[in-house]
Amino acid sequence: MNYIGIDLGTSGVKLLLMRGDGEILKIVSREYPISFPRPGWSQQDPQDWYRETIAGLKELLSGSDKSQVAGIGFGGQMHGLVVLDEEDAVIRPAILWNDGRTAEESEYLNREIGRETLSKYTANVSFAGFTAPKVLWLKKHEPENYARIRKIMLPKDYLAYCLCGVHCTDVSDASGTLFFDVENRCWSDKMCEICGIKKEWLPRVFESYEAVGTLKPHLAAELGISEKTVIAAGAGDNAAAAVGTGTVGDGACNISLGTSGTVFISTEKFGVDGNNALHSFAHADGSYHLMGCMLSAASCNKWWLEGIIGTKEYDEEQKKISGLGENHVYFLPYLMGERSPHNDPDARGAFIGLTMDSARADMTQAVLEGVAFALRDSLEIARSLGIEVARTKVCGGGAKSPLWRKILANVLDICVDVPKNEEGPSMGGAMLAAVACGEYASVKEAAQAIVKVSDVVRPNPELAARYEKRYQQFKQIYPVCRPLFQQLK
Repeated sequence: MNYIGIDLGTSGVKLLLMRGDGEILKIVSREYPISFPRPGWSQQDPQDWYRETIAGLKELLSGSDKSQVAGIGFGGQMHGLVVLDEEDAVIRPAILWNDGRTAEESEYLNREIGRETLSKYTANVSFAGFTAPKVLWLKKHEPENYARIRKIMLPKDYLAYCLCGVHCTDVSDASGTLFFDVENRCWSDKMCEICGIKKEWLPRVFESYEAVGTLKPHLAAELGISEKTVIAAGAGDNAAAAVGTGTVGDGACNISLGTSGTVFISTEKFGVDGNNALHSFAHADGSYHLMGCMLSAASCNKWWLEGIIGTKEYDEEQKKISGLGENHVYFLPYLMGERSPHNDPDARGAFIGLTMDSARADMTQAVLEGVAFALRDSLEIARSLGIEVARTKVCGGGAKSPLWRKILANVLDICVDVPKNEEGPSMGGAMLAAVACGEYASVKEAAQAIVKVSDVVRPNPELAARYEKRYQQFKQIYPVCRPLFQQLK
């Protein structure tokens, strides 16, 4: 049988058709707009997600044997706030994961409610991008919209609702709301009380590999596939990407170079970083994971090349780069504020170290290196907890660059395994659908059968040593700049 994985991203939706043995039959991508109404704000219309997903499904299925489609699963951008009224109509544009408007509400939760209290109930502290502070912001700034709320949804879960009519979420995505008791994998009554929301506003929670329903009859007819097509809960984008790269089981690591960047470490035991610099979430395989998330990763490269330089010739720009580990230009990749490990929505991007002989290639290199350095910040926290990470998988759009993979391997000083299929969340969504349909008995079994490594990038001792020196300099820049960032609000 065949399975569809839907990756509801920030800039577009990617749909993947996978055969049960893991062979990818077809991939389709559709874009939709994102709006930035004010500096640091980020919104989207959920109807755009639905419209482009349905159009993408039709394109994906054209020319294929539609009778073979057994299930649909998801990966999706996390933390976004989608609010529905009593008729399940969208009340306002979705406030996205990279939206920084909730600094005041997040500060209230961390300071007035207390980081220890939040960690006790949810295993995490508040970050500006999380869902709970968004709800508090809506209550304060848009009380008329808040009064209409009957359901609080996450982006991919709204899409699942549109396809099957069930208000649902999965444990990994729910973990990033700050309403979820991660250790016990259920909604936290205490957090609902603290935030003043009704528990019935929250959707039913499923494991990522569970079936939540079947495709609505009118959509089945429109798409030409069976009404019995299973809709799987799916997972937040990072957990789905981890499944898609085979990052399951104790101690496995995956780094994602997508719009955002993540360091994802799977663990069989529930645990919390003492300073809550890393997120502690439920994993899509039924276990847990630690994750460091930076808000701008591959998006930094896109901003620099397309927005500033004015080119889409990514490969050509990278060919001009030489002298790895010798660049004196540094880049802080905090274009949308930063989450891990700084938890600072006021942080901003910056170049530093420019001189009269600095060239365009130096700045392009600094962007790639700055993202790698920032990812290492999160890895260092995991290492401080005694977690040994000897190698990592890598996925996301940025991972398609051999140069960036080389920089990453040497900045982190670990082996970087490149999966044969680098489709990340869409692949993971399809694999979760396969488990939900019984093709595989578990997520781990699916990963072992499907995921293969095509290349290994090993660190060079000399280059890793040069990057070690550069990283020690890089990590001194943010603390110096932080007081200025706060004044620039």
